[in-house]
Amino acid sequence: MKIPIETTTLANGLKVVVAPDTTAPVVTVGVYYKIGFRLEPQGRSGFAHLFEHMMFQGSAHAPKMQHIKLINSSGGTLNGSTHYDVTNYFESVPSNALERVLWLEADRMRALKVDDENLRNQRDVVKEEVRVNVLNQPYGGFPWLDLPPVAFRNWANAHNFYGDFADLDAASLADVQSFFKTYYAPNNAVLLILGDVKPEEGLALAKKYFGDIPAGAPPPFADPREPEQTEERRGEVEEKFGTLPAMAIGYTVPPRRTTDWHAMTLLDQALHGGRAGRMYRHLVLEKQVAVEVDGGIEDVFGYNGPTQMVTKILHKPEYSSDATMTEFDSVIREVQQNGISQDELDQLKVKFRSDYYSTLEGGRGGMPRYGLMHLLACFSLFDNEPQLVNSILDGFLAVKREDIQAVAKKYLRNDKRAVVFRRPVALAKEAA
Repeated sequence: MKIPIETTTLANGLKVVVAPDTTAPVVTVGVYYKIGFRLEPQGRSGFAHLFEHMMFQGSAHAPKMQHIKLINSSGGTLNGSTHYDVTNYFESVPSNALERVLWLEADRMRALKVDDENLRNQRDVVKEEVRVNVLNQPYGGFPWLDLPPVAFRNWANAHNFYGDFADLDAASLADVQSFFKTYYAPNNAVLLILGDVKPEEGLALAKKYFGDIPAGAPPPFADPREPEQTEERRGEVEEKFGTLPAMAIGYTVPPRRTTDWHAMTLLDQALHGGRAGRMYRHLVLEKQVAVEVDGGIEDVFGYNGPTQMVTKILHKPEYSSDATMTEFDSVIREVQQNGISQDELDQLKVKFRSDYYSTLEGGRGGMPRYGLMHLLACFSLFDNEPQLVNSILDGFLAVKREDIQAVAKKYLRNDKRAVVFRRPVALAKEAA
């Protein structure tokens, strides 16, 4: 595999990656900033997500809603999203609108309109989003908001990623302006241009529109590393709307780009590969203890700090949590004691390679090349090696059976896991 890539770093520190593809007259532009849930400063919980909203509120030369209108009128689509270690903004347009997109992105990187009106408006929008998506939804925030406070001891990994309302309410205009100046600087970002563009043209346009944006001071980031875990950690959350008891079990994943990481990723696929995964087969199909089982390592290439392989289980009320955990543990014990067969490992590698190619070719919400863009961005910001997109598979395809069994024994231990139980209020009332 050889995806053509041209890269440069501008004088202001902005990384630029161009990946030409002339199969369609469409270009996708992404700007990734190295600031996400994990990296926001203490006392500013929710700022990373708040800023995803703020970035659509207008800039010096593009008033509020103008950015969206110009992209849509060009026949394009756009969006943004917040992750653990990055926040991204991306557009896909006919290739003749490329300069328009770059001008818009550069304008808001240079001079976002951060004022009291926009802050009040978007703070309320974020709080309402939390109410709708978490507080008033069955199993809202489960387990991605419930598990980290139990699993981790470092605030960076354990805090409420949507943001405590108290932190959001306490945010002043000066706080928000400081956040923008600190983290939304070109030296803390990567610009990606994919699709119908010549490499030399893309690099020249990047310099034309972004080259004169002043660099900022190197952003301060807290150390996200966790102290060594030596005991099982458990927590409990009340479920107001759902009627099925649930649990989530998380094991911390090895650091990225290590031999153990490659093996753990394939083991994760063996355990959580949909209906073919060992967890679903055992708990739902064979023992019929659970009605729903899913999980895994979310976005295995897209994190740059402690993360977990999580199993989410909704089980039948007639089975206790202990009984369900016993069946879960039997799946873990089987792979620890007996490993996996060579035939299963070969199938896992074929499936992983196929999924990787699908990611490279795939879009998101009508956004072509999103998967390739996301990988190039993460490899650029976390590893300073966007070319990894062409070679990262090698480590996974080199995994051996004994590697799988070794990581199961090393990482899937009770004293290395966290468990959260989601207890339905309805069942508690019936029991009373």
